[in-house]
Amino acid sequence: MPEYDLVICGGGTAGVAAGYTAAKLGMKTLIIEKNIHLGGTITSALVIPAMKSVKKNINCDFYNDFVKKMSEYGGQITYCDGNDGWFNPEIAKIALDDMLSEAGCEILYDAAVCDVISTNNVINKIKITSKMLSLYIESKYFLDSTGDGNFSVLAKNKILENFNKFQQMTLRFHVSGINLEKFSEWITDLDKNREVTTSCNVNNEIHLSTACTWDTSKNWALRPLFEEAVKAGDLKEPDTAYFQLFTIPGMPGTVSLNCPRILLDTELDPLNPYDVSKALIQGRKQIWRIYNFMKKHFKGFENSFISNIADMLGVRESRRVQGCTIYTKDDILQGKTYDNPVLCSDYPIDIHSHKKDSSVLDKVSQPYQLPIDALRSCDFENLYIAGRNLSADFEAQAALRIQTSCFSMGEAVAKHIRDILR
Repeated sequence: MPEYDLVICGGGTAGVAAGYTAAKLGMKTLIIEKNIHLGGTITSALVIPAMKSVKKNINCDFYNDFVKKMSEYGGQITYCDGNDGWFNPEIAKIALDDMLSEAGCEILYDAAVCDVISTNNVINKIKITSKMLSLYIESKYFLDSTGDGNFSVLAKNKILENFNKFQQMTLRFHVSGINLEKFSEWITDLDKNREVTTSCNVNNEIHLSTACTWDTSKNWALRPLFEEAVKAGDLKEPDTAYFQLFTIPGMPGTVSLNCPRILLDTELDPLNPYDVSKALIQGRKQIWRIYNFMKKHFKGFENSFISNIADMLGVRESRRVQGCTIYTKDDILQGKTYDNPVLCSDYPIDIHSHKKDSSVLDKVSQPYQLPIDALRSCDFENLYIAGRNLSADFEAQAALRIQTSCFSMGEAVAKHIRDILR
């Protein structure tokens, strides 16, 4: 029976950071990943760029190494606002394989945990399946970085009540064949607000970003075009709920769309397979309408085409695992500090609502930290959690779910376990 120091369930943002760090620190480490590549939201859900947050160099080693590796592959830029987390999701699949292999972390793709065997408050071993393969694996420690907390459910760790609170899901996509020079000139002339629309030249490539929502808190320059399209029947009103696009390093003439926000008559539960299926079908319908809207109204999109649709929904919150402490919104607003913090961030409390003018983007007045106890299982001595399934209330999770924070969580867990094993 294979034995490890650390087995990581889920090779997304938190999982890869934990695997890379643990292996580099000399631990025998395994990542079990249900997909055929690492990266999670970056690669499968096309969630790029990584949102910018304050940097205090607390558990940022993996992130910095990832930026360097992606740059070597030509899949990273530093945007004009200083955000160095603009990544190419296809290149990320290659770069992450490279990084984890160099570190000595083992990876088992296309596999899933189907059983957890424990005695009292210690997990002894797990059973994994992969097509025809089925085997048991022992480990001193386990990390649940599945996003949905699936491993913790199998282990029967306590799960936090969500009180029917959900954030809206997104199905992202790419459009290629764009004349970016033409589009850049048009959009920056249309929208003079440089907090919304920006454009710059990086490594002899045009890079830009713009946005529009149906919320009335801002006077969005693109709103009249969206309203006209709704009146003409080219778009439905829910298609206008959230619109945002970014260029992609190493993909000339291509933009990544952070939309559509998927809205139906009722709230969609990302843990309900029927709701997930409805969301995927609805999302692809919305993508088709939004793409044709852009092709009709955006200068430079005349010869464009849909080049990629995410193979995973963008899920902002689904299931949160109960840890030794439950991190709260008040902890964020008070800017609490801790001995040996997991991370430091100033990303706002960011809640996407299904109702107009109901989304939340509460900026914080000071950076906040996260304690390791929010990543330690409340029920098992050798189980940790990292990523968007951390032990936090709904509002605090909405600030901590971003990729840079998830990277730091995974790295922090690996370092913490290394210290215990010494």
